[in-house]
Amino acid sequence: MKSRWDDAAAGGLDELDLLVYASRLVGAETSLVVWGGGNTSIKRAERDHRGREARVLRVKGSGSDLKSIQKKDFPGVRMDDILALLAREDMGDQEMVDYLRFALQEPGGARPSIETLLHGFLSAEAVIHTHADAIVSLTNTARAADVLREVYGDEVAALPYRRPGFRISREVAELLQERPGLRAILLEKHGTICWGATPKEAYLATVELISRAEEAIAQQARGRVRFGGVAVPAPAAEERTAVALAAAPHLRGLVGRERRAIVLFDDAPDVLEFSSSHEAQALCHVGPATPDHTIYTKRLPCFVAVDRPADPEAVKAALGASVERFVADYTAYFQAHDREGATLADPFPRVIVIAGLGMFTTGKDRRTAGIVSDIYHHTVSVLGAASSFGPYVSLSAQDAFDVEYWPLELFKLAQAPPERELSRRVALVTGAAGAIGRAVALRLAAEGAHVVLADLDAAGARKAADDLCAAHGGGRAIGLGMDVASEAAVRAAFEEAVLAYGGLDIVVSNAGIAHSAPVDRMELADWERSFAVNSTGHFLVAREGMRLFKAQGLGGAFVFVATKNVMSPGKDFAAYSAAKAAEAQLAKVLALEGGPHGIRSNIVNPDAVFRESKLWSAEVRRERARAQGIAVDDLEDFYRKRNILARPILPEDVAEAVLFLASDRSAKTTGCTLTVDGGVKDAFPR
Repeated sequence: MKSRWDDAAAGGLDELDLLVYASRLVGAETSLVVWGGGNTSIKRAERDHRGREARVLRVKGSGSDLKSIQKKDFPGVRMDDILALLAREDMGDQEMVDYLRFALQEPGGARPSIETLLHGFLSAEAVIHTHADAIVSLTNTARAADVLREVYGDEVAALPYRRPGFRISREVAELLQERPGLRAILLEKHGTICWGATPKEAYLATVELISRAEEAIAQQARGRVRFGGVAVPAPAAEERTAVALAAAPHLRGLVGRERRAIVLFDDAPDVLEFSSSHEAQALCHVGPATPDHTIYTKRLPCFVAVDRPADPEAVKAALGASVERFVADYTAYFQAHDREGATLADPFPRVIVIAGLGMFTTGKDRRTAGIVSDIYHHTVSVLGAASSFGPYVSLSAQDAFDVEYWPLELFKLAQAPPERELSRRVALVTGAAGAIGRAVALRLAAEGAHVVLADLDAAGARKAADDLCAAHGGGRAIGLGMDVASEAAVRAAFEEAVLAYGGLDIVVSNAGIAHSAPVDRMELADWERSFAVNSTGHFLVAREGMRLFKAQGLGGAFVFVATKNVMSPGKDFAAYSAAKAAEAQLAKVLALEGGPHGIRSNIVNPDAVFRESKLWSAEVRRERARAQGIAVDDLEDFYRKRNILARPILPEDVAEAVLFLASDRSAKTTGCTLTVDGGVKDAFPR
């Protein structure tokens, strides 16, 4: 590990700004802290609530992330209140939290780290606590004591694992009093504690500690074959992708029976090496690298033994049996170790390692599934390094359970915003670069959905997806090019959706084109093009969607954006009206065929949506104005006045109707046509 400290950048910063600077340096090293892990602190003089000078501990707030932490994320805790606790023999977790709440400099501010007392009981001005992969690799082995002595001699001491809280904080302080010459303390199966007179000193001590561990790991690894070598050879990359495309929807159905999940596939070299190895299955049944990981990954991954990883059917069959076994084992684990009357969380795996193929990870959204994946990459690194020193060891099942269901740890997750109406669901919207498609995508995303935006205009779809991610968070959308009239392009787009999110829950078939001409003056090519997009295009999208919905076994919702012309065709608009009528009939047949599988199919009939519309090209406007016998400039006003409400129809109006039909608000509605036309009496559904 190299020091990233820059004296020029740190120059002129006060104590708290230096702590922020050091914390971000630590947070930038993913091998030190993974997704919110680790904590840092500084002790300094401040004025208390009565204006008196007091010594105050500024410590990372619970739930904040070191890589992006700010000054406001360091609540202040009065040191006299902290040190008064050294006279106590013991203190319960909730009692500790309640006590610290009254010791805050800013009442009602962020809750201080659950390891506040660990920082406060140490006399050093600056303290840095990390969950470094390299250190965990040294302590998570049956030879930990010998290994640590070989690497650090008497400069570093290790304490047996204990859950964060009052007792381990006292033990750390007492150990340092007994051995004041120690340069660092290691918490077995947990991490490191380094300190200094300044944040810079504490940071450099951390760098040195980690570097020595990394050197020892590198030395130990020379000439060794990791994980016992290959047991199940991995298929070629193209074959792995093909199997993942077949397996992901099946897996999503298995793990999403109670609550849907996003599913990601990962066959990066380190994961592939591990999954293919002789030792993978045994190591998957030992335990996590550190206790902090359990709230994201659970104690164990689900290992799927399969000897033909290139065979999609073999993998799917093995997945089904393995997930069922995991659910049974996890439920038994919960029942055996629950001592406080906890509530069983979902019993499904978060990490699924498949022999010779790689791994899948799951989460409530793409970000969370990505966190799980990132954590398990670190776990693989620890497994490989620790095993090179001796048998890998982890927390006991009881210790892992006590962290996984620990209210103080779960508090971090409880700080997340509540889930929205369409959270955990994935929608594909065609024609998403156009006015209606973009409005639909934005509306679904606002209700929590992940969205795949597809359009012939690939750049426009990607731009709309980027805008959506900027508004609702990274990973919430992808944009891609798709010609709905091309069977290959439609299939490729659905495959991208599966690789991005694991499957789909909503398909909004919206892409369309318009051509206006009298029948006797219409070119055959224009007629055929209208049917290719406005009819066959919907068929190709619907067919892929139906196949995917059935593979998942979770139901699904189709919403077809048709037109008022289905009910009331327009003069000189035969190609458009006839093709759209075919779309509507397709949607109704899908309702009949999808019903037994919980798959709904409904239709939205908008009329005259002009704003930002690509459908209403200059040519179409001229032709429709000619057909109505009006000036082009009067066209929008003509359509507005002809509806009963005399209101313009906007893309957002259509998006609201789509949301209703895509969501559980309409859970008992299928085969329905919902008009969004301001009231055109000739187009009333009947």
